[in-house]
Amino acid sequence: MSTVEFYTNVNAISSILRAFAFKLTQDSEKSKDLYQETVFKALKNKDSFSIGTNFKAWITTIMRNTFINEYRRARNNQVTSVGHDGLYFKLNHKTVHNEGEISMNYEELVKMVNNLDDKLRIPFQRFYEGFKYHEIADELDLPIGTIKSRIHKARKILQKQYKNRYAVA
Repeated sequence: MSTVEFYTNVNAISSILRAFAFKLTQDSEKSKDLYQETVFKALKNKDSFSIGTNFKAWITTIMRNTFINEYRRARNNQVTSVGHDGLYFKLNHKTVHNEGEISMNYEELVKMVNNLDDKLRIPFQRFYEGFKYHEIADELDLPIGTIKSRIHKARKILQKQYKNRYAVA
């Protein structure tokens, strides 16, 4: 899809997108920001749009996912007040002491991870080290979906091993 075709499609459904953004945010300014962010992301990823696919469905999915991601990010970092000396953040969760160090030592955890099959262990370790999914996919020359799946599978295996070892309900 060319950039001209892209903008033609966006202009054709602009009022629908703006209304959907307002429906999600319930705020005029936030809906404008959401609309702009959605168009930007869609333009940036227009090459991933498959000709013959419903453009409206594609771009509204981008908008909905952007809204959900921003909502989650905001929920985790809510600003309660802005003072002259900076921002103050509200913690919206209870602090719970993690007793994992007491019941499970580090060497045992490393052993569990090292016992994973290499196809699961390597992506899991890279993700743990802070690499992003696309970086791991590029490094291992695998599709990003495969990387996400393998990391998820490694987590599930480790969780199961942990539950079996420590009889966690």
